[in-house]
Amino acid sequence: MRILVLGGSGQLGRALLPALADHEVLAPPRGRLDLLDAAGVAQALDAFRPHRVVNAAAWTDVDGAEDHPEAAAQANEIGPALLARATAERGIPLLHVSTDYVFDGAAERPYTEEAEPAPLQVYGRTKLAGERRVQEANPAHYIVRTAWLFTPGGRNFASTIPERASHGPLRVVDDQRGSPTFAPHLAAALAKLLLTEAYGVHHLAGTGPGMSWYELARALLAQLGQRARVEPISGREAARPARRPAYSVLGTTRTHGIALPPAEEGIRAFAELLSGRRARPG
Repeated sequence: MRILVLGGSGQLGRALLPALADHEVLAPPRGRLDLLDAAGVAQALDAFRPHRVVNAAAWTDVDGAEDHPEAAAQANEIGPALLARATAERGIPLLHVSTDYVFDGAAERPYTEEAEPAPLQVYGRTKLAGERRVQEANPAHYIVRTAWLFTPGGRNFASTIPERASHGPLRVVDDQRGSPTFAPHLAAALAKLLLTEAYGVHHLAGTGPGMSWYELARALLAQLGQRARVEPISGREAARPARRPAYSVLGTTRTHGIALPPAEEGIRAFAELLSGRRARPG
């Protein structure tokens, strides 16, 4: 297939390129194709004539969205709406990546695709608005919610841990629980999903009971063999500008046979890439 990837320079976009190696992929840098440029998007679609389009572009700065709600809405709602309309006009299925932060964290069991969203912060509200605009504009849509994405070289929590740990004790939030997701694992799952016509909402994230940020940090440091003291703190103590859901573990009721490995396997693979050696089993 010919597949157009928007957001190809981000951590998921970079992981998608090798996952889609069997296909013809166009992943223009943001400077060459802006989702808000309707004419430019239309020109790219007409020139490349993709069989599928993947939107991995987004405003992902959760705290920054509180200060820049209009910019977050442009990236997470308006741009996807324009893309959904343009792809629908050409009969092209669209895969749009969303987030666990569309939920409020009040649940006590994993959120499945049928759960009612109720975002707590600007980021989640703009991502939910983007989902709905895509659903309204293009019936052939895949909405893929994922969570706590990490890969080496990306702007993510896991990538900061080894360096922070080398400078002394870490204080890490332990009362927020989610589904850590290794970007290459998600990319492999998306590559499989794109071969289907299983349109609708999908939850694809690291499987298992979930982890807190504190547990994720400890698991990663253990895999790296890096000794460091990690102290659990509350989200209130962390005092971040945007509210986070206390529990946003993702589950699924979809039966297409596509699932990610357990979150622990993603952490192990991540540690191997960081260390350039086989991480310790466990």
